[in-house]
Amino acid sequence: MKLSAITLVIITTVLLVTVAIFAALDFPFNWVFYLTIIGEILLIYMIFRVLKDKYTTKKTFPDFYEDHPVGKEEDRFPK
Repeated sequence: MKLSAITLVIITTVLLVTVAIFAALDFPFNWVFYLTIIGEILLIYMIFRVLKDKYTTKKTFPDFYEDHPVGKEEDRFPK
């Protein structure tokens, strides 16, 4: 099964937040240490996958954000 880039971002984020929670709750050092090492490896792999992802879009910079279009003031706030 091939994971998408966003799925990998979510998994990495959850793992590293879990490491922070485990460290705050005084879990055994070896658990925190090994999860940190796994998290760092996963972080590097995630960055590689996101940068090499074949994602394309037809949006350009003038499109700005879909929920907040850029244009004339009259177009955004009709009277």
